[in-house]
Amino acid sequence: MPFNARTLALPATIPFVGPEALERRLGRPFLARLGANESTFGPSPLVVEAMSRAARDSWAYGDPEHHALREAIAAHVGIRFEEVVVGEGIDGLFGLLTQIVLEPGDRVVTSLGAYPTFNYHVTGHGGTLDFVPYRDDREDIDALIERMREVRPKLVYFANPDNPTGSWHEADAVRRLMDAVPEGTLLVLDEAYSDLAPASALPAASEIRPNVLRFRTFSKAYGMAGVRVAFVFGAAETVAHFHKVRNHFGVSRMAQAGALAALGDQAYLADVVGRIVRARSRLEEIAATAGLRALPSATNFVAIDCGRDGTYARRILEGVLEHQVFIRMPGVAPLDRTIRVTVGRDDELDRFALALDASLSRAEG
Repeated sequence: MPFNARTLALPATIPFVGPEALERRLGRPFLARLGANESTFGPSPLVVEAMSRAARDSWAYGDPEHHALREAIAAHVGIRFEEVVVGEGIDGLFGLLTQIVLEPGDRVVTSLGAYPTFNYHVTGHGGTLDFVPYRDDREDIDALIERMREVRPKLVYFANPDNPTGSWHEADAVRRLMDAVPEGTLLVLDEAYSDLAPASALPAASEIRPNVLRFRTFSKAYGMAGVRVAFVFGAAETVAHFHKVRNHFGVSRMAQAGALAALGDQAYLADVVGRIVRARSRLEEIAATAGLRALPSATNFVAIDCGRDGTYARRILEGVLEHQVFIRMPGVAPLDRTIRVTVGRDDELDRFALALDASLSRAEG
């Protein structure tokens, strides 16, 4: 076979089993989809309208330079046009990053249990993963700094706010991590949930550094997960390397139009953020009523501590799935003692509460 040795050695896997695959396995549809950190509140009506108009012109490729969208992102974030690159979701940008940075065997530092799709791309491009554990259900900045100094990796991954715990660090702590990045290392700062974070958690976007890349998305608060559009920003000379390998027609005409419209409707975004905050509070109440504990969250999901080990949490998750409510859980101890539930509409959370109660009863029985 003509495949390279690295590919032949990789398992045939994907980072997540999708709800559609679970529906096929279970033989029935989910009645509430609360596992993939999507926004069931949906995108702005202006986004839908803009994408519908753009669909009529879909016989033509979208602008390969994403010029209008990059201008709008730069103005919104407060950076220069040359400091932003658009891509097919953060996951697509991670794939490009590992392609342009890693040689086979290069070391990459991340937290044990952090976002697995990043790890998927590292492994696929021949990198070697080096893990540090979480501390108190948060990524451990001190441990990441110490490990960076020890092994001098090509990449260091850090999410703020974090997935899967929903935790966050304040901007001063993030700056300390940025200051500690050694020469020859790039800090991958995943800010997918930045629109939901406290303002005090985010270093100013103007704090551009050649060894820091910051990734943001339209998938979460903007409600556009199915559209696949995100951006990375950093020093112009750093992000310029993405242009060498990116799929120039990968972000469709409709996606570009939708993202532009989303940026133009900040009132809708503010309304959705308020609904997400209220839904997080509701999930905290549901957990407390069930005798469980919700971890503090600055995202659109809540990690609920089931109080025992991963085996027990898995039983609870499977019971909830059987009641046609899709949720997920972390795969690494000790985080796997939790289940992770995306916020949703009131009727969806009502359904989850009933499913959780039934699942807990069965797990105890």
